[in-house]
Amino acid sequence: MKKIFGLFLFLLSVNLIAQIPSYYNGVNLTLTGMALKSELSQKIINTHTNQLTYTNVWSVLQQTDLDPTNSSNVLLLYGYNDGDSNPITDRTRSKNNNGGSTGQWNREHTYAQSLATPSMNTSSPNAGTDAHHLRSTDVQMNGNRGNRLFASGSGNAGNVGSNWYPGDEWKGDVARMMMYMYLRYPSQCKPNNVGIGSSVAIDPSMITLFLQWNVDDTVSVYETNRNVILEGQQGNRNPFIDNPYLATLIWGGQSAQDKWNMTNVPQYYTSNQILVYPVPSNTGSVNIQYGDRDMVSLISVYSIDGRQISTVKNPKLKKNIYALEELPKGLYLINMIVNQETITKKIVIH
Repeated sequence: MKKIFGLFLFLLSVNLIAQIPSYYNGVNLTLTGMALKSELSQKIINTHTNQLTYTNVWSVLQQTDLDPTNSSNVLLLYGYNDGDSNPITDRTRSKNNNGGSTGQWNREHTYAQSLATPSMNTSSPNAGTDAHHLRSTDVQMNGNRGNRLFASGSGNAGNVGSNWYPGDEWKGDVARMMMYMYLRYPSQCKPNNVGIGSSVAIDPSMITLFLQWNVDDTVSVYETNRNVILEGQQGNRNPFIDNPYLATLIWGGQSAQDKWNMTNVPQYYTSNQILVYPVPSNTGSVNIQYGDRDMVSLISVYSIDGRQISTVKNPKLKKNIYALEELPKGLYLINMIVNQETITKKIVIH
């Protein structure tokens, strides 16, 4: 059995590593909550080795913001209609038509400069020149947004009372940029200063609005390409573009897109239906429910890197349920022998 489970751990680790960019080598991705937030924050701060000037950003956006279907154009954040003869609502525009005049595109600070504490400036490399949150935007659309707070809405971009909705196509992009800015500039760029929404219990600076947008609007090819280019330009990446589920592991809420299949563990040598709940768990406890005829001879808990946390032989079930309790935050594999077959499940403790 040990050899079988060892092979399973090896295959699982190979599968995960194949999907995760090498950028994350050395990052402890078994963590959750504020520990994972801190780990990722340190990573993107340490790897931000090239500080762009505000002048540099023009040429960088002409590379990062290209329309995947037309490399002569950039995509315009908040834009949605190229056919209404109204330049304000344009979704695309020639990459060379940049500047400060009507009908041109300029550099939108998605995290508005005046909402940061302290306020950003563009006179020297800092949060105000970080291209991870600077986006090509129609000049007038940029002015319409101004420093309005992001708020819930639907349809195309525009005002929601005195606030701003970025549009159905762009709300996920905005959420992931705000999460990046929070980790990169933790005290200066807090999410609750740039958006309207309920605070998350584990972290009062994060709001549920951005977590929901991260779920509702999944990562596009455009965002992925942008992230790769910006690693070359600045040295760092936006982890929430690489895997939106990292936000779920940190702040909880509805599960976001899991591009690394962190919670998808195949089962081996089993036809049994084993129910493990709740996953993820916010209490440190999970229940394992077996069938009426299942004979359970072993339950072992392992960390994702293969360390044995606990093991119980011939566990005593209560109404076909065994409770695992007082588990620290993290990702775990539960290895079970049921009816002489090996079954493995993954659990997440927030």
